[in-house]
Amino acid sequence: MADDPQRNFRSAYYEKVGFRGVEEKKSLEILLKENPLDLEKLSTFSQRFPLPSMYRIHVWKVLLGILPPHSDSHALVGGYRKEQYQDIMEALEVMRYINPSTPSTHVYLRMFQLENQALPRCSETQLPDEENEDFLSISRAMEEIVDDPVDCYWLIKCFINQFHMKFGDSVPHLPKSLEHYLSQEEPRLLTHLKSTGALPQLPFSLWFRRCFAGCLPESSLQRVWDKVISGSCKILVFVALEILLSYKIMLMGINRLDGVVRFLCNIPQENTDAIVTKAIDLWQKYCGNPNHAV
Repeated sequence: MADDPQRNFRSAYYEKVGFRGVEEKKSLEILLKENPLDLEKLSTFSQRFPLPSMYRIHVWKVLLGILPPHSDSHALVGGYRKEQYQDIMEALEVMRYINPSTPSTHVYLRMFQLENQALPRCSETQLPDEENEDFLSISRAMEEIVDDPVDCYWLIKCFINQFHMKFGDSVPHLPKSLEHYLSQEEPRLLTHLKSTGALPQLPFSLWFRRCFAGCLPESSLQRVWDKVISGSCKILVFVALEILLSYKIMLMGINRLDGVVRFLCNIPQENTDAIVTKAIDLWQKYCGNPNHAV
């Protein structure tokens, strides 16, 4: 039977927006209509397939616990989230921690600190410490992905809380894991990084603590965050690995420690979608079932 041009067009379209076929789109729509939502199935789907933007924010909110599994409660809970956001904002304004000219990311930081009983004294004007810089980097990236400020704050807060709670003990071990997989894929590059002294100085904070916020453009970053939010921090290792592999020739030609670090902190932005795609392939190659790829 001759190929159906319309079907081929639809397949190409869904491939472009992140689906390999119409069936996957239908599967996700069916999952999102269940009441209550099956979080395990939703998480598995998010790990196996990329989420298109039309569903991404909603899925993230459910997986992060911002919205409950019972979809008939989403409107009510969403209203509560908005009220809480406004109450915290008003409290910070009264205490003069924020004003109309305060950058939104710094507003989110003060809100987060207030909710965690970590708000500094108003008189203290110290520069943000490393942990706060991690928060601000993730906030700036999330702000590029999410339009609504209420959703943006809740996603930042719950993403960071979930990451620390689920993966806080694993993050310090990710550099060693990266070294292991690099030895499997490109031992010559690993030797070069060791000989230049660059290996222990790679931008691990940017890659692993900030989950590539400030490193990858948001179009690529959100595909990585799909996997992190659905339960795997190991994907961060394979994105870092693929960055090293993709720029192997250039890195092999840099013999100074500061040159290696400077390049990796400012990688070219035009090839990141391909890097993330290859990283996901490596993640599946080494970790097998994505459900166990923590």
